[in-house]
Amino acid sequence: MDPEGRQLGIKPLPEALQIAQRQDLDLVEVAPLANPPVCRIMDYGKFKFDEAQRAKESRRKSNNFGIKEMKYRPKIGQGDFDTKTRQVVKFLHEGHKVKVTVMFRGREVFHPELGKRILDRIAEQVDGTARIESEARLDGKNMVMVLSPDKRAKQAIAAKAQHQSDNNPVGTSSSNSSGEPSETAGDVPGATVTQVPSAVPGATLTQVPSAAPSEVPSDTDTTATKE
Repeated sequence: MDPEGRQLGIKPLPEALQIAQRQDLDLVEVAPLANPPVCRIMDYGKFKFDEAQRAKESRRKSNNFGIKEMKYRPKIGQGDFDTKTRQVVKFLHEGHKVKVTVMFRGREVFHPELGKRILDRIAEQVDGTARIESEARLDGKNMVMVLSPDKRAKQAIAAKAQHQSDNNPVGTSSSNSSGEPSETAGDVPGATVTQVPSAVPGATLTQVPSAAPSEVPSDTDTTATKE
């Protein structure tokens, strides 16, 4: 076969090699068990490179998710607890299952409620990210619990956040008749709106924003204007 896959018929080996050499390509046997064997003219180096790239892409897309383990102690400090729990959340976001182990030492094994308390705190921290695949149980001197990613919960949280953002659009500023944004007294720090009574019949009442207290003279005299 030629590089485009067209049949060239049955050729002696020397002639087939000459055809490949004239095109500066390789003669590759693709079906050695056929009778007669089937060969194809191709760039073998490019073929191997493309095959390696396809295999690499296939490995990248495959679900190479395993089970991670995080170990706690019944008397763990708050800082260590937060650090380890953040790592558990990270593993869950990456798609791994997490085996959480509380290790007892000495007489601590007679107080399993301490380990259960730790595991309950972890379950509360990862609520909405993971689900409990295996409930807390004693395993020798350890207490273990298995968490797995909860994709449905993550999708529900994302949908709820999107719904809230859609229902709370960003407000727009008001504008006057000319189409330009209007400035109100609330835009001036410390200013208040003072309503000046009309002293002249037929005069219009006007709302005058007063200046900030530091800018108002003590002897300011405000009068109404007649239309």
